[in-house]
Amino acid sequence: MPATSARITALDTHDIRFPTSRELDGSDAMNPDPDYSAAYAVLRTDAPDGLEGHGFTFTIGRGNDVQVAAIAALREHVVGRSVDELCADPGSLSRDLIGDSQLRWLGPEKGVMHMAVGAVLNAVWDLAAKRAGLPLWRLLAEAEPAWLVSQVDFRYLTDALTPDEALELLRAARAGREERAARLLADGYPAYTTQPGWLGYSDEKLTRLAKQAVADGFTQIKLKVGADLADDVRRCRTARAVIGPDVRMAIDANQRWDVAEAIEWTNALAEFDPYWIEEPTSPDDILGHAAIRAGVRPIRTATGEHVQNRVVFKQLLQAGAIDILQLDATRVGGVNENLAILLLAAKFGIPVCPHAGGVGLCELVQHLSMFDFVALSGTTEDRVVEFADHLHGHFVDPAVIVNGRYRAPCAPGFSAQLHRDAVDTYSFPGGTFWSRELDS
Repeated sequence: MPATSARITALDTHDIRFPTSRELDGSDAMNPDPDYSAAYAVLRTDAPDGLEGHGFTFTIGRGNDVQVAAIAALREHVVGRSVDELCADPGSLSRDLIGDSQLRWLGPEKGVMHMAVGAVLNAVWDLAAKRAGLPLWRLLAEAEPAWLVSQVDFRYLTDALTPDEALELLRAARAGREERAARLLADGYPAYTTQPGWLGYSDEKLTRLAKQAVADGFTQIKLKVGADLADDVRRCRTARAVIGPDVRMAIDANQRWDVAEAIEWTNALAEFDPYWIEEPTSPDDILGHAAIRAGVRPIRTATGEHVQNRVVFKQLLQAGAIDILQLDATRVGGVNENLAILLLAAKFGIPVCPHAGGVGLCELVQHLSMFDFVALSGTTEDRVVEFADHLHGHFVDPAVIVNGRYRAPCAPGFSAQLHRDAVDTYSFPGGTFWSRELDS
């Protein structure tokens, strides 16, 4: 790639909110009326080709403005930087953003500020993949192992994973990489769907969507649970009758329970053969998850969408607290930290099934799982990426499902860019949709 003098000229931010609460899309035991939202970041450059980097953090409505403000607070760290240098070493920006001592005090490495760091870094990776002319999964899969290791912050991790061990994992996976990439392009990556299972849906809607999921080729669905046990028993019975014994059914409590309650409630649903129980308690409770895992076997225990950083993931793995690791593309510090989490999962032999129930999350996490298959774990066994059929049409390069599998993206970038019309319509409060709603 020829060197240029191009620089980052602006970091634009947008508060994007979609009115999903009106149909109860996304509803669960802890979040009954979410408006799926994105704190959206655009890195603009003065490059002759006019390329931009796009990233975002997912929220569910109120507070999205706070997340946007946190992203804007990083502007001085980004504007003026060399595009060449950023794309050659996104890790340098990760170290600078996380290392800002005053901003770090607001975390450290957790919460709104850390998610803002992730949005900006994801935008950098989007820009880097576009400049390379590759989808992000392929940019990562074709990268030299030593360079990938250089992108990971191993601080606080070396008691579980050292740089040398990470390098060996990546080097060991190079054999068969081209064949796996070809298989991915031909067959896609396994998905499961949450579409039938939102807690606010009627039994009729659950039944209709579960039938459709099986017809569409999905081999796993997920139901939200945790508000009322009798309702959960009825809904699980309804879903199992529709999908039959051979389609997996996961359940998700969205952090609703204490530890003892999680064990009791999950075991009360065991007759419906749930594949995993997701987020049974606080995402910060490592020992609680370990107790739940021991108390509900053979039902698997899964968590991760609200795990705040690589250190908590490390402890969950060290404590033997989870069977399924559910990373999120926008909860932690961007691609760099998710590389660390994927490497930790590979070291401990735990399958990664990413969370993607939110605007744009399907678009992003597919890249991370596809990289993992091609260049790290080398397998899709017991691995699925969540799919929720909401809002994909607002993206320039939307996630595509064929016969229950994600089609591998081929367009350059991280699939994070929204159509201009979506930004103009759903910006809050001044977009055409919200200004009309607020005036009525």
